[in-house]
Amino acid sequence: MSEAEVPQYEPVPDDVMPREHLAALEAILMVVDEPVPAAQLAGVLGLPTGQVRELLAELAADYAGERGGRPRGFELREVAGGWRVYSAPTYADVVGRFIVDGQTARLTQASLETLAVIAYRQPVSRSRVAAIRGVNVDGVVRTLLARGLIEEAGHDEDSGAVLYRTSAYFLERMGLGSLADLPPLAPYLPDLDALDDLDEELR
Repeated sequence: MSEAEVPQYEPVPDDVMPREHLAALEAILMVVDEPVPAAQLAGVLGLPTGQVRELLAELAADYAGERGGRPRGFELREVAGGWRVYSAPTYADVVGRFIVDGQTARLTQASLETLAVIAYRQPVSRSRVAAIRGVNVDGVVRTLLARGLIEEAGHDEDSGAVLYRTSAYFLERMGLGSLADLPPLAPYLPDLDALDDLDEELR
């Protein structure tokens, strides 16, 4: 979608419940991987925070089947001061089996490339990995997290973005004693000098 096609939402009075914003709110919640405060969502949508809280409560009730519909396999929760969609606890067993089964599957080329960037540039944010690879890496990062190959490593001081690093399990799977044992040049990365130049541009 081009920048010109992005919907522009105008602020509305407190006494108006803008139900047409429900879909936009859902779209945002489907792509976040950390709880998002209602105030931040309100800023993006151009709505009063109180209205956004009402919309979030309405969505949560819909997902739970409290408004006449069927319960979903996911739910909307407020956790640590923010809102995020989670799989429903009822299906924890089947979700767990899915994740475990995924551990035995081979990594895709996209996963290998993303893992290589993280290994050689850690700690690194998703946005920087995406800039280096030239594609969105949100789904791949979630897969690598689920498989235990990477882990969170704090937040970037300037942007507040989550940083990622490889895990002890990664070293175990790779047969490495430490990161110092990594080959001097990753087979899935461009020339290291080019990466250094790109890193400088992104800072």
